[in-house]
Amino acid sequence: MKKKYPALSIVVPSGSKIAQGLKTLEIRSWIPEQLPLKDLVIVENTQLLSAEYTEEMGKAVAIVDIESVHPWREDECAAACASDWAEGYFAWVISNVRPITQPLGVPAKRKIYFIDIDHL
Repeated sequence: MKKKYPALSIVVPSGSKIAQGLKTLEIRSWIPEQLPLKDLVIVENTQLLSAEYTEEMGKAVAIVDIESVHPWREDECAAACASDWAEGYFAWVISNVRPITQPLGVPAKRKIYFIDIDHL
């Protein structure tokens, strides 16, 4: 039976790092409309999606929860697997990581969007 899940696209290799528990913060310039954000599917894709390039095929690699968001701090680069820090971004706190052992192809889009997939 199919279920509708919220999804967030993340460029390679960050989605896999989340699935492996190595990346515990996702850094974004925006905040989700509601928190907590439960059962968020992490979709790994190859291109940074922009206003001009809004969609491609990706693969669902994990299901996570986002419990909270706070202004990103310079001492959080390691948790975000980031090489450098910039002011004005938000750290999404990733918890309850459930890797998808058989990644499946799904659309990768901007912001938070919804996908219909078989119950995972």
